Amino acid sequence: MNTNAFALRHIGPRENNQKLMLKAIGVDSLDQLIYETIPDDIRLKKPLNLDEPMTEHEYLLHIHELSKKNKAYKTYIGLGYHPTIMPAVIQRNILENPGWYTAYTPYQAEIAQGRLEALLNFQTMITDLTGMEIANASLLDESTAAAEAMSLLFAVREREQKKNEVNKFFVSDAILPQTLSLLQTRSNPLGIELVVGNENSFDFSSDFFGAILQYPGKDGQITDIKTFISKANEAQIKVAVAADILSLVKLEAPGKFGADVVVGTTQRFGIPMGYGGPHAAYFATKEAYKRDLPGRIIGVTKDANGNRALRMALQTREQHIKRDKATSNICTAQVLLAVMAGMYAVYHGPKGLKFIANKVHNSAATLANILAKLGYDQVNTSYFDTLQIKTNSKHIKKIAKEKKVNFFYPDKETVTISINETTSVRDLNYIITVFAEAAKKETIVISSISEFNNISENAQRTSDFLTLDVFNKYHSETELMRYIKSLERKDLSLNHSMISLGSCTMKLNAASEMLPLSWFKWGNIHPFAPLKQAKGYLTVLKELEDQLTEITGFAATSLQPNSGAQGEYAGLMVIKAYHESRGDAHRNICLIPSSAHGTNPASAVMAGMKVVVTKSTAEGNIDVVDLREKAELHKDNLACLMVTYPSTHGVYESAIKEITKIIHDNGGQVYMDGANMNAQVGLTNPGNIGADVCHLNLHKTFAIPHGGGGPGVGPICVAKQLVPFLPGNPLVKTGGDKAITAISAAPYGSALACLISYGYIKMLGAEGLTESTKIAILNANYIKHRLQGSFDTLYSGERGRAAHEMIVDCRPFKANGIEVTDIAKRLMDYGFHAPTVSFPVAGTLMIEPTESESKEEIDRFCDALISIKKEIDQASKDDNNNVLKNAPHTLDMVTADEWLFPYTRETAAFPLDYVKGNKFWPSVRRVDDAYGDRNLICTCAPIEAYMEA
Repeated sequence: MNTNAFALRHIGPRENNQKLMLKAIGVDSLDQLIYETIPDDIRLKKPLNLDEPMTEHEYLLHIHELSKKNKAYKTYIGLGYHPTIMPAVIQRNILENPGWYTAYTPYQAEIAQGRLEALLNFQTMITDLTGMEIANASLLDESTAAAEAMSLLFAVREREQKKNEVNKFFVSDAILPQTLSLLQTRSNPLGIELVVGNENSFDFSSDFFGAILQYPGKDGQITDIKTFISKANEAQIKVAVAADILSLVKLEAPGKFGADVVVGTTQRFGIPMGYGGPHAAYFATKEAYKRDLPGRIIGVTKDANGNRALRMALQTREQHIKRDKATSNICTAQVLLAVMAGMYAVYHGPKGLKFIANKVHNSAATLANILAKLGYDQVNTSYFDTLQIKTNSKHIKKIAKEKKVNFFYPDKETVTISINETTSVRDLNYIITVFAEAAKKETIVISSISEFNNISENAQRTSDFLTLDVFNKYHSETELMRYIKSLERKDLSLNHSMISLGSCTMKLNAASEMLPLSWFKWGNIHPFAPLKQAKGYLTVLKELEDQLTEITGFAATSLQPNSGAQGEYAGLMVIKAYHESRGDAHRNICLIPSSAHGTNPASAVMAGMKVVVTKSTAEGNIDVVDLREKAELHKDNLACLMVTYPSTHGVYESAIKEITKIIHDNGGQVYMDGANMNAQVGLTNPGNIGADVCHLNLHKTFAIPHGGGGPGVGPICVAKQLVPFLPGNPLVKTGGDKAITAISAAPYGSALACLISYGYIKMLGAEGLTESTKIAILNANYIKHRLQGSFDTLYSGERGRAAHEMIVDCRPFKANGIEVTDIAKRLMDYGFHAPTVSFPVAGTLMIEPTESESKEEIDRFCDALISIKKEIDQASKDDNNNVLKNAPHTLDMVTADEWLFPYTRETAAFPLDYVKGNKFWPSVRRVDDAYGDRNLICTCAPIEAYMEA
């Protein structure tokens, strides 16, 4: 056994078990299985051209050496990103804990109560600080949240405004530059006209439906948003406010002034800058707009016993329901980061946050006072943490650079300094030396921070926040550690058992890939720092781009999109720009198969395209005849086809090259959804099958953990003709020569998370990556074989093989009164998370084991499903009091004095022997979704609030 080989640790089945699995499914070798699974005409003819794999030890030495190329200067750039102090108790118990970072999106509420509570804390924190009625469980970054706010306000225009086609949106010129770029990206396809100007001279014309303000502004000035919002309300103009979360501790909540939406980032709450992400944005609004609120909302409901339970609320908003009628393509959140930011508020509480905010403000004001004594003109009349100094910025920059200090220089006559949580008296004295030297004066030394109040009276906070118990009791490390652990124990994650979600690829997130995320020189680089200070990052990101370009068979890659949905949108916007460059701006028809994920049509509409749905055959493939007819019908206006490969039904469609040729022959481009890339790497690729652009889910195929529902990274890889249009950034040069405007706030999106995929590829190498794909296919086909006789597989390839996932049909069990949901809930009693339920076919389970799961774990999973099938056989339509309908069974149920069920306690809780050795107890009984939607509560309200509803 080669203990140096990372592939040995990443891939689950041992060599001897692989032979047993191959024998069971009736093939002589792994290569024979691959031959029978993947059409020969799309197979790669040569191996991937990647570096030889590193051992884990070699990789950690390598990534440590690269980290030294990053220069972690003292940074006061601001612009939405600040150095922070992550409490060690949060770092060790959440960020570095697989119990938190390997969990999946909490669709199975009964085994996700821990992170649901943590997210409810986050939502409560946001509503309290913003003064709004409802908040979601986080978004991707501040700039995309601002763009979502614009879209929401456009969607909820007054009836007369819609009738009169009012389409102007005012943007304050104090907005962050990256946010302005994103608003430009998003507005054009939706027919929104942006008007950028000074908020003090805005005329509140009836031509406008909405406006967005920055609070405080990008240069630090706090403007009178109260008066602006009041005038806007009178003119029926709805207002969004992009607010600094830490400043809201001292500034009055925008909701108190009548704001309609408040957005921002929670990065300041203990999250490292990470060269731009990942960070949890927030989005808060009025309850009247709850059904237009993008992303996920956590709500309070009750379980089958009437006890308090949590779950994701208002699921009819999801894209798979609304599809091309959705107002947003966001189907995710930054859960891990939101949990951490929420815990920061829990740990510090309102008094701790006030101490931190006061320290930041007083530090800024003390600095301003000293700089004035040195003769500098600080022009902000009301500010929280950022000073705007009028001086020769070139002169200051030269000295600051020599002293390894980063300020922001918006023009030749201005320097801005944003003070942060980490800034000490010593740091202030060091800043003073820079300006003293520039002024050729003796420096002034301070020994302490003075108390000031440089916030205008009408902006000062008077309202309370974080008054609930959870924010006022866990202030010692012991107490917080135990609270975090109590929540962790309620959640089933990969550190307990396999999570076989189809299309979600819940594979090993190796410790060696994760470790560098905690390292100082990776966490403390500002995304707008001079490039010379980010050489380590730029080396990693460039190589990762090259690795992904090679793997996909394309010409270039952009890492900027920070979720799969953002990747979809970016790919379509690049296609749109390509057509426009050729004088084909009229090409706006997007063909989408009926089996596609709901984000596909939502993304197409957001990109200004018209969706035309193509049929699927009975076998689950694209109906080529129907596709050809529609491509030819729309050939003059065809923009693209969106296709998932292997198909959403878990099959390698043999006609894929014919399909891509049909689109090209009719003037369109082919976008490939990379959700199923784990079935391609090393064996085939999007370039080889004729696609022009694909997005990749690095949080699926390339080992970034799902984090309970985020972070994700969704880069796009493109063919040669699309390279010039890759997305740019207003402050850092990225993208192509004809770059579209920004897709996310940071130049490289969630750069810190990209280290994980870089390490994954570095340690596996070409052979390990290819072997991983083969074993993913082996594991899936082995499950298909094991379940034969108990569950029918809906679709398979021409030789009867599955790809890396399969769909099993649970609809026949309706004859016994059993729904697919009952099976999903019963699996919890066996210690397993359910596979994907009712997607893409209602009444089915989509199963994907990944390459990381061993034969032993797969057998346990199959044994569980086979055992459940026997329980189904004993059920009847007339009897709802059976082990499936009552599932899941909690510890309280099983240990209660009274037992009123017609089966034993052992059958309920320990249906197979293996369960006894590693029992996972769901913490609530089956949740009542409908009750929660009828009585929507999305904050940490007292228990009486919903029990009396």
